[in-house]
Amino acid sequence: MLEVGTTFPTRSFHVTRADLVHYAGASLDFNAIHWSDRVAVKVGLPGVIAHGMLTMALAGEAVSGWIGDPGRIVEFGVLFTNPVLVPDDDEGAVVEVGGVVKKLTGEGLAQVDLIATCAGTKVLGQARAFVRP
Repeated sequence: MLEVGTTFPTRSFHVTRADLVHYAGASLDFNAIHWSDRVAVKVGLPGVIAHGMLTMALAGEAVSGWIGDPGRIVEFGVLFTNPVLVPDDDEGAVVEVGGVVKKLTGEGLAQVDLIATCAGTKVLGQARAFVRP
């Protein structure tokens, strides 16, 4: 049973340039800001960034892993607040996702507020999932 204040352990996800290539192929999002430092810098970014939807998917994976069944996620949404900068090395970037049950709704759902960070910077805002306990 989920209660207000219940937290789930923070999960860490490593994101490398190779992951970006794989995600680009799966999503058909081949925007060069996700693989070319030259293009990313030209448009004002500090370097190659992860796809926003990939970052969102990692948060969704953290929730579904915690509740044990992705089918229990009834609603899920985020705002993209800061990009995940992915360096061109073997380590890549680390996205950390944790969460807490903020409230129980009258519809029998639990509202889970998520915190997603990379290098100490919040990368998703208003990240929230409604789950069936």
